Amino acid sequence: MIEELLPDSVVVVESYGDDEADQGPLFPEEQAVVARAVVKRRREFAAVRTCARRAMEKLGVPPQPILPGERGAPGWPDGLIGSMTHCDGYRAAALARATDLASLGVDAEPPGPLPKGVLLSIALPAEQRRLAGLAARQPDVHWDRLLFSAKESVYKAWFPLTGKWLGFEEADIEIYADRTDPGAAPHGRLRAELLVEGPLVGNRRVTHFEGRWIARQGLVATAVTIPHP
Repeated sequence: MIEELLPDSVVVVESYGDDEADQGPLFPEEQAVVARAVVKRRREFAAVRTCARRAMEKLGVPPQPILPGERGAPGWPDGLIGSMTHCDGYRAAALARATDLASLGVDAEPPGPLPKGVLLSIALPAEQRRLAGLAARQPDVHWDRLLFSAKESVYKAWFPLTGKWLGFEEADIEIYADRTDPGAAPHGRLRAELLVEGPLVGNRRVTHFEGRWIARQGLVATAVTIPHP
């Protein structure tokens, strides 16, 4: 699913369901990170890293530990960039060579609207107005959940370039719905206008991020990529 949202230079490995067969062994360093975590957390941690190591293999990189660093951002092997996501019944890892992209972020969210009150805490007034318009035209998509996913993907692409926090209110995200044939999964584009100074990529100051989204198989998913100049 997420693979459809990304350029060919990105390798994506996904898994569905909660089958423990999809959970490969952890490295000792990884085991130490989740030693005191609840069973659900340990399973998610292992399953998404299994996806990531399978993606490494496709890129010709030997499997190795993926340890969370500052603010939980995964530490990738030299020469790689990537992003991981997981929710109930789904996990995915997207990796690329650092020479192909400057950064990327992916996120998947479960079906259904956000809990009451959450939208007001994550969405700018302009975003709320645009979501209302989208919902009026296409009510079968949970646009609030999609916006939350887009904000997560934007942050995941932002942090490796800056090492700084990006608040929900510091990016204004506009979601565009592409026309679809009857029965096709809703999908489209997104653009995030940064409301704070953007990162330097090479000699270019980035002022906005662009990405894509899809709603399918009971999930909403988003992906953002930052190209080199």
